[in-house]
Amino acid sequence: MSWSPYTELARGEWARLRAGTTLTLTPEDLLRLQGLNERVAMDEVIEVYLPLARLLHLYVEAEQTLYRARATFLGDATAKVPYVIGLAGSVAVGKSTTARILRELLARWPEHPNVELVTTDGFLHARRILEERRLMGRKGFPESYDLPRLIRFLADMKAGRSPVSCPVYSHLTYDIVPGEAMVIDRPDVVILEGLNVLQTASRRDPPVFVSDFFDFSIYVDAPEHDARRWYIERFLLLRATAFKEPESYFRRYAALSDEAAEQMAGEIWDAINGPNLRENILPTRERAHLILVKGPDHAVARIRMRKL
Repeated sequence: MSWSPYTELARGEWARLRAGTTLTLTPEDLLRLQGLNERVAMDEVIEVYLPLARLLHLYVEAEQTLYRARATFLGDATAKVPYVIGLAGSVAVGKSTTARILRELLARWPEHPNVELVTTDGFLHARRILEERRLMGRKGFPESYDLPRLIRFLADMKAGRSPVSCPVYSHLTYDIVPGEAMVIDRPDVVILEGLNVLQTASRRDPPVFVSDFFDFSIYVDAPEHDARRWYIERFLLLRATAFKEPESYFRRYAALSDEAAEQMAGEIWDAINGPNLRENILPTRERAHLILVKGPDHAVARIRMRKL
């Protein structure tokens, strides 16, 4: 018998762990939260995301109890620090939709209504810097991020400093938005979503990992051939929508034929997203507390939960 640090559950088994958790999302809410080429069914919210929201609520509640015990022991009136959830996975695998759904569900628990969602896109180096360093073809790779700034942001949050702020990123202009910041003030829970958030540092990096600040971590998993197909589908949809905007960085792709656009998207995946997945993202999967395993239809089929 092979040994695994994870307990693996089929979707039906996992669904039963919802217990009495109430569904608080409407179909209209779900439509607003899902990604461009993702059609998350309400059944998936009920069977996958409600049990996960219940699990996370239990963890947050336990952490809050521990905080109160510590405060009583020390006589410490310092404000509690947020519970931080890291969410990782490949490009096009559905991380952002997962993060938005979880944020919405967790924010509707009365015990922790202030839930913030932060993406690591805001901690990418500005396009000007990436161009100067010839890293535009490596965007999304670890070296394209301002890691010290991200570490500082997390360290400040976990030290109880408030408010804290982080840069804002525009997918339309493919760049940091000058002069804009997202301000976070004493959240109960923070979800940090990004490609490389579970990665360990190299020798040249600070001896601190982003994941050192996580209380819980999730990896959204899918075979690379499925993620590649979803990326191409999304590229084709964007070509007909956002790419047509005058300020879009990818405007040059808007006039491509279906065949040329599909070829271009495949080339981008093969040159950037695929290598990044294999070299930097996938090797971090086993560091997650919980893995959502997706099937070819983009729906979660299995859940792997790390044993305590």
